[in-house]
Amino acid sequence: MVPFSYYIDKFLNYLAIEKNYSSHTITNYQIDLKEFGDFLAANTPKDIKEIDYFVLRKFLSLLAEKNLNKRSVSRKISTLKSFFKFMVREEAIKNNPADSLIYPRLDKNLPVFLTEEQVVKVLNLPKGDTLLSLRDKSILEVLYSTGARVSELANLKIDNVDLISAIIKVMGKGRKERLLPLGEPAILSLKKYLDARIDKNPSLFINKNNGTLTDRGIRLIVDKYMRQAAMNLKVSPHTFRHSFATHLLNRGADLRSVQELLGHSSISTTQVYTHLTIDTLKKVYDKAHPRA
Repeated sequence: MVPFSYYIDKFLNYLAIEKNYSSHTITNYQIDLKEFGDFLAANTPKDIKEIDYFVLRKFLSLLAEKNLNKRSVSRKISTLKSFFKFMVREEAIKNNPADSLIYPRLDKNLPVFLTEEQVVKVLNLPKGDTLLSLRDKSILEVLYSTGARVSELANLKIDNVDLISAIIKVMGKGRKERLLPLGEPAILSLKKYLDARIDKNPSLFINKNNGTLTDRGIRLIVDKYMRQAAMNLKVSPHTFRHSFATHLLNRGADLRSVQELLGHSSISTTQVYTHLTIDTLKKVYDKAHPRA
């Protein structure tokens, strides 16, 4: 009997080589499939051809006992559907046993975003001309100026930045490149930061030891300044992305342009940002309603 881990490795190689998925996405698939593989090993070991809908339902029942949130369960179902679809394509099995699995109904939570005033408050917090202060200022400015994902920011090289043309080139999901414009405050911050650099690290953002700053490092920096701002909000680097999109739409940007800037493959993903603040709604009402 071919071990299940063999099929996992084959699938992950397919995601990396043929689908060009990011290492972060592949790691998530690997975690989900290993969990399913451990479940198979703990129960009656089965050849992949013997795995049916009822085996998958038993696995999902085990997940339910762990009280996982709906998004986690949904992701694991998506992983199983993609994995077994690939197995059918490779003729390891005839039918996809995950086809009939139903996704849990997800709650539609609006993304958390900062007001324009709150963003300005955070952006003004890094003080001084030390390299780390200049770096922190640049990170916050670029996050808000471009709406880039934290992973895209962490992977930036100095060569990806063109301060004269005021653009940066990021590698997004699916290894798709896109060009993002930089606002003047972000350009000035980056220029000061890069002028202070004397190391030879090609990465744009570095840590105190001159190594490349990681995703986690950027998150810790954002956490630090949010604590300084004393805002009782659950904020992450992604909050700047949410704020970037919300503020553009509130100021009249069209949805297609925002979709392009965010690197969304589907406009339906971008539509979550069409929520407006109550202040914006009030202004529209006061301006447009004849009895306002």
